[in-house]
Amino acid sequence: MQNRISSFPPIIDNNSKIIILGSIPGVKSLEKQQYYGHPQNKFWKIIFELLNEEFTEDYDEKINLLKKHNIALWDVIDSCERKGSLDSEIKNEEANQIEELLEDHPNIQAIFCNGGKSYKNLQKILGKNYKIPVFLLPSTSPLHTVSFEKKLEEWKKIKMHL
Repeated sequence: MQNRISSFPPIIDNNSKIIILGSIPGVKSLEKQQYYGHPQNKFWKIIFELLNEEFTEDYDEKINLLKKHNIALWDVIDSCERKGSLDSEIKNEEANQIEELLEDHPNIQAIFCNGGKSYKNLQKILGKNYKIPVFLLPSTSPLHTVSFEKKLEEWKKIKMHL
């Protein structure tokens, strides 16, 4: 197969109230070294819309926005082998230490999974009846062809926990 790819470090601090978990960065994100770096991924547009903030392309400002609103960000997969960016192509994956991260950050009150792969992997890591609520949200990937409006409507669940 091809070389292993690795996730980015978590974006989290002691004020974080929720965490959003993806699977693992896609090719464009890895090239840019940015979470949700593909221009067609709707993650950042949804976040800015939810928080009533003016959109920016500046990655540092995006990260500052998450911190300002007590949102943490990470991936369920630490490393894997994958051809391209499809979750279905993920092989030989190793999990991130989600449980330890949550223990180190007891202010986290809810977990939101960006797509089905993240949700399924998280259930394997934490079990189905974890002590804080876990929500499955529609993937923000351009490959998940649900309309922006429908994705945004589902993602509004985040606001109840901020």
